Amino acid sequence: MVNQVEAKLIKPLYDQLQSERFSTLATIDFETGGPNVSAISWVLAANQDAILFAVDNRSRIIQNINQNGKVVLNIIANESTYSIAGEASVIQEKLADVPLKLALVEIKINEVRDVMFYGSKISVEPQYDKTYDKVAAAKLDNQVMDAMRNAASTL
Repeated sequence: MVNQVEAKLIKPLYDQLQSERFSTLATIDFETGGPNVSAISWVLAANQDAILFAVDNRSRIIQNINQNGKVVLNIIANESTYSIAGEASVIQEKLADVPLKLALVEIKINEVRDVMFYGSKISVEPQYDKTYDKVAAAKLDNQVMDAMRNAASTL
């Protein structure tokens, strides 16, 4: 399956975006006007039409989105690679009940495109390890994802 285009998340992607996962986010750099790609992990599908993510509210990502909301979220899931294009906006400057200063961003999905090259599939999805205190990392991850789920319930 190559270059399939959907207007919203398909069920396997929605399901995969219910927990923290490695993703990349492309924004338009507010200084250069060129592309800027960042790796993020606190990502949650609020519904089939919107994705939430949390990042440091002083991040270049936030500066870029405040200047130009066009974004592409790239995820590897469902044995393929997906490009999710949409309009992003900061919906909370400081995510509630989280000790870090994280902004909550909503992406309103315009299109979901399967961008895997022809005749192939992903056999192993990316994995990562937290390199700091694993107990503290797990606690923070749970706090962030819970706060995002609470925010998603009000959308």
